[in-house]
Amino acid sequence: MEIIKINENKKKYIDLLLLADEQENMIDKYIERGDMYILKEEGRAIGCCVVTKEGEGIYEIKNLAVIEERQKMGYGKRLIEFVEENYRDCSTLYVGTGESDMTLPFYEKCGFVISHRIKDFFTDNYDKPIIENGVCLKDMVVLKKLLNNKKQ
Repeated sequence: MEIIKINENKKKYIDLLLLADEQENMIDKYIERGDMYILKEEGRAIGCCVVTKEGEGIYEIKNLAVIEERQKMGYGKRLIEFVEENYRDCSTLYVGTGESDMTLPFYEKCGFVISHRIKDFFTDNYDKPIIENGVCLKDMVVLKKLLNNKKQ
């Protein structure tokens, strides 16, 4: 397993990105300003992560995806650990997601806690309803994790 930074042609991995964010024009809002990483195993891209700097010591995971057949095997957690290890000036790490029993427990298991909600985010910003496990996503749940990293 290796995690590599993608500096050019990020849209080459659009199929992976769309696993976590279903609308391409929403991905376009952060992909170029974010750092993008691909998790590869045996030469195959099986996961991705896009991280943006939101302020001094504040970063946000904008997109985190693992292909379906490799989910629940620790790859998503490994991508989060990679961000924590490599963003040494990060004191607060955020991630936004829908109120879904598919994603919230994962982030909570990784040490994130609910920070706040953005009311009607999915209904106001996406062209079509986003349905996860039979539930239509409406508000974005923003989670945060406080880190004790220090510059080295």
